[in-house]
Amino acid sequence: MKDRTVGGICCSEVLELLTEYVDGELDVTAVEKIENHLLGCPNCERFGRNFGAMVVSLRQESEKSEAVQLDVMARLLSELRQMGNQP
Repeated sequence: MKDRTVGGICCSEVLELLTEYVDGELDVTAVEKIENHLLGCPNCERFGRNFGAMVVSLRQESEKSEAVQLDVMARLLSELRQMGNQP
C-alpha cells in the first residue's frame, strides 16, 4: 500500500493510531485528521472499517468468555496484516 498524505496525516500514521481512535482515546484534532483521511483514502477507509468491525467483534466475544485463545489471536493478527497489504 502506498503511503499517502490525506487530511494532514499519512496512511502509516492512521494505521498506528487506529486502536486509540476506535477506543476513543485521541484528542479532537487527531480524530478530525483521521476522519478526514479516512474520507479521502479508500484503502485506509476499507481497512479502518474492517479493523473497527473486528475490534467490536473481539470485544463482544471476550465478554462471553474469560480469555481468547492464543491461536485465535494469532490468526486474527495474520488476517489484519493481510488486509493491510491489500491494494
